[in-house]
Amino acid sequence: MKGQPEGIASYIPFAMDVTYEPVLIAGAGPIGLACAISAQRRGLDPLVIDAGALANSIARYPAGMVFFTTSERLEIGGHPFVSAGPKATREEALKYYRGVARAEGLRVWTYTKLVSAARRTDRIECEVHVRLGSTRLAGARLVLATGYFDHPNRLGLPGEALPHVSHYFDDPHLGYGQDVVVIGGKNSAAEAALQLFRAGARVTLVYRGREFPPTVKYWLRPDLENRIKAGEIAARLGAQVTDITPCEVGIVRADGAAERLPADRVYALTGYHTDFELFRRIGIAVDEVSGKPRINPGSLETNVPGVHVAGSLTAGRKLSEIFIENGRFDGEKIFGDAASRTRAERVYAGLRREVGE
Repeated sequence: MKGQPEGIASYIPFAMDVTYEPVLIAGAGPIGLACAISAQRRGLDPLVIDAGALANSIARYPAGMVFFTTSERLEIGGHPFVSAGPKATREEALKYYRGVARAEGLRVWTYTKLVSAARRTDRIECEVHVRLGSTRLAGARLVLATGYFDHPNRLGLPGEALPHVSHYFDDPHLGYGQDVVVIGGKNSAAEAALQLFRAGARVTLVYRGREFPPTVKYWLRPDLENRIKAGEIAARLGAQVTDITPCEVGIVRADGAAERLPADRVYALTGYHTDFELFRRIGIAVDEVSGKPRINPGSLETNVPGVHVAGSLTAGRKLSEIFIENGRFDGEKIFGDAASRTRAERVYAGLRREVGE
């Protein structure tokens, strides 16, 4: 068909009607919303779509979770973020981002998943899945700000799909009086283990490393280590999980011995990753080692003309490099003029100096 490119992105069917939008933004998290604000303030009328709810990643955080950073670092569009304490809670953040979307009059389609996109002669055509089927959207520019939280790192073990196994920590109260196994040893796993213990669960933490990584938050590490030392949380460091059953988790300990751990609930908090498969379908070139997409650092445009990436998608596998604090300026790089991009780079550089990068 004329205008249809060769390769992996060309499978998109042409039977559906196409709705044209000047700018399409995939991802209604803080960075996607910030990109939409940058576009709207340049006279564009962006449409934001998200496979889940608005700020879906934050909505998946445990109830009562407190952010690592202070509230002003989470602000977008110049809207003040007022929280009860210096650091916002999950609930305060959800209320804030809903309020920003309303105040800016942003058009947001939730539960609308981008499946693929392809460059045509004068536009980007996208296939999206909605509740009742599929539709097609087209725009002059497409911004991917989908993050990584929808794609957990799977263990690939028997029993991982059982209903009592989750890759997301929900509510510690649900573990009261139960045997709970937490798999992982980074911040999410450490925090989950501590909260579950204090909610009355019998917790065993299983981590393949022989010691906790240095990236564990400074206030979590001593608390966790003291709970383990006191025997209040059981730990199996240097252990590998072999399988999961409806009532047990099988492991091989550091000494090579096999062990069966009782488990009424299992939290496999082993991290998340970028949707590289979506990149492949669109035709975005990715460095095989770092996982970083090939982009223009000034405009964040990929090798596919008109397709940009924002937020953690720019970091490939080094997800710890990009947070809301610095990714919120990516919209200025994509839609701003040279002066706006320079200001965004200056603020970003200042943030990197503050954290010692």
